[in-house]
Amino acid sequence: MKRIFFITGFVLISFLYSCNSTSKTKENSNGIKKQPNVIIVITDDQGYGDIGALGNTIVKTPAIDNFHEESVHLTDFHVAPTCAPTRSGLMTGRYANRVGVWHTIGGVSILRKNEITIAQVFKDNGYDTAMFGKWHLGDTYPSRPQDKGFNYTLVHGGGGISQTPDYWNNDYFDDTYFENGKPKKYEGYCTDVWFGEAIKYIEEKKEEPFFCYISANAPHGPFNVPQEYYDKYKDLEIPDVQKKFYGMITNIDDNFEKLENKLKDLDLFDNTIFIFMTDNGTSVGYRGVDGVKYGFNAGMRGTKNSEYEGGHRVPFFISYPNANIKGGKDISELTANLDVMPTLATLCNINLPELNIDGSDVSSVVLGKKKSINRDYLITDSQRMQEPVKWHKSAVMSGKLRLVNGEELYDISTDPGQKNDLAALKPEDLAKMRGYYNEWWTSVSSEFNQYPVIVVGSDKQNPVIVTCHDAHISDAKIPYNQNHIRDGIKNPFSSEFTLEFEQDGFYEITLSRWPFESGLAINDAVEGREGTLTTNAITDGQVMNLKKATLKIGAWKQTQEVYKDAKFVVFKGNFSKGKTTMTAWFTNVEGVNWGAFYISVKRMSTQQ
Repeated sequence: MKRIFFITGFVLISFLYSCNSTSKTKENSNGIKKQPNVIIVITDDQGYGDIGALGNTIVKTPAIDNFHEESVHLTDFHVAPTCAPTRSGLMTGRYANRVGVWHTIGGVSILRKNEITIAQVFKDNGYDTAMFGKWHLGDTYPSRPQDKGFNYTLVHGGGGISQTPDYWNNDYFDDTYFENGKPKKYEGYCTDVWFGEAIKYIEEKKEEPFFCYISANAPHGPFNVPQEYYDKYKDLEIPDVQKKFYGMITNIDDNFEKLENKLKDLDLFDNTIFIFMTDNGTSVGYRGVDGVKYGFNAGMRGTKNSEYEGGHRVPFFISYPNANIKGGKDISELTANLDVMPTLATLCNINLPELNIDGSDVSSVVLGKKKSINRDYLITDSQRMQEPVKWHKSAVMSGKLRLVNGEELYDISTDPGQKNDLAALKPEDLAKMRGYYNEWWTSVSSEFNQYPVIVVGSDKQNPVIVTCHDAHISDAKIPYNQNHIRDGIKNPFSSEFTLEFEQDGFYEITLSRWPFESGLAINDAVEGREGTLTTNAITDGQVMNLKKATLKIGAWKQTQEVYKDAKFVVFKGNFSKGKTTMTAWFTNVEGVNWGAFYISVKRMSTQQ
């Protein structure tokens, strides 16, 4: 049990050794004197079966297929079944349930203040660090990527383009993204922007070691794709949504080729640790329509958000020619996103702090020095709720055995589709795996007691824009995307935000029906947009006839009128340093309360 929750002895030895060396010039364990660059490309909702090289005969991914031939593959590699939890594990080497990121919305997709990321580790060891695309671990200080070790950031808001925290009216084309926290307009399709700007960054930083994280939001919905990529699949007998989905993947593939070619043109490829992976099982790449199955899932059961294999087993390809990590080799050991941080620390011979990580250093098997790693168990689950529930949508993995939901036991070496439950036939294995899970649950659940906080009043970010995407709401649908905002989906007025006032002071708190950058009045209507073959519709924005606004922070509470043509309602008050809760809501002409969609919290001065 201990080796799962603490740095392995091998990694600790690496740490002690590397503390006596300087970062940029030391010789690493492979006899290479120049520090390798690191590039991680992770795509969103692209499953194991959504790649040509892994058996899909429809999707066109020639560049990724070629990289598959050049790289080493972890063929039994696992993540969380959904977006933000996977990213939290990748960034920290710790289970999502430990770090406060067990959901994708609802205030529990925010990385806690004290968590150290892989970017911070590389930055502290002399690397320049940058990220492009989807962060999905918090849009406010201290959880933004620039707060977590990245020198340069270019991101959209929330968990996807057009979600509630994203810039208003973004739709994948010619959008406004946040460059180092500031909105900036970009021309072109989103995936082209992420890769294009990453290539510019690599050209600029080519003479120094860099850590570059390219986290594409595609092929996550909404399924908006350039016409030329839709056209590659338009005549196929597959559901229309899959045509767009596959088109988005082929666009990623074209950009992946440009990136790889640029690395080779700059003579950086051989000394770059280059990783391709995805964040969970496929969202629409394998689906049934009227009893007919379309797509490919490599024979696995389950897709995105599933505790079965297809929900969390994903591709992981890694290349580093200077260390002989190449050649299309398969490694079948049980591995995970949690392993990336300690493994890269060893491959780059950098200082790894003494963190209570859950991942294992698997560099020895990747380098071909060992055939196996010392891992008995691995756990993943999907906890899309405010409070995690024991055994909920869980999978305990041991070798090729899978304990699902604490009751079903499968051997995927003979039953990859998880059809034959062996629980009654293997009572000893069942008992051991249940016992391990119980120990694990005791450990991770000790850290459930505190929600991640949204810090306000800090000099690092003032004002702070808070959205209902991050409100704590139990058993209700959270308005997490902008179509929900347009529809006026009821956001329960009891929804709560967990705030921490960093400084005593006089604050201005502003409530709005619409995003502040929209310029719309509270009771304005907004025209939508019809969908096309290649883009989803944008709904009309409904008038809500809001008449009052109420703000409650701790024991402090005020109500104000919503005046005609008002764009927002402003509250002012003195608040003391410390942690508290905030609720904010509007009341319509019929007396019905709606939780506020957008809130700005700004420290104006010291207390008045």
